[in-house]
Amino acid sequence: LQFTEEKLGQAEKTELDAHFENLLARADCTKNWTEKILRQTEVLLQPNPSARVEEFLYEKLDRKVPSRVTNGELLAQYMTEAANDFGPGTPYGKTLIKVGETQRRLGAAERDFIHSASINFLTPLRNFLEGDWRTISKERRILQNRRLDLDACKARLKKAKAAEAKAAVTV
Repeated sequence: LQFTEEKLGQAEKTELDAHFENLLARADCTKNWTEKILRQTEVLLQPNPSARVEEFLYEKLDRKVPSRVTNGELLAQYMTEAANDFGPGTPYGKTLIKVGETQRRLGAAERDFIHSASINFLTPLRNFLEGDWRTISKERRILQNRRLDLDACKARLKKAKAAEAKAAVTV
């Protein structure tokens, strides 16, 4: 009732400290930007949406995500196979072997980068959203409920004083 009356402008609202309001606004801003950065980093690291969903499901089920061959490693495999078909002694075969080996190293570096970014960058962001932010939200709801209770008590006290004053005047 107090919340509804406040929204309709029919009840007084106890204002929180300006510094505290600023901290709440900064916390909201931090949460929003953290979510955006987390989502976009996941898209950058794994552009395939179905692969991201699969990884998410494995993570939620506390299972190990199966290791995936990167596109660079797959290209390296094709180049090596093609080089063996053409013959490793031919100029084209030699070139494919060299480029294939380089692609294999690039693919391995990409996999290491994705793994490292996930552990060192995404995990702390998730920990903030799933841990600290939930605590902040819970405490904010408790504070809001206590403030509403306080304002409702103030309104009842005000009505009781007004009724008492009216009764004293009529006596």
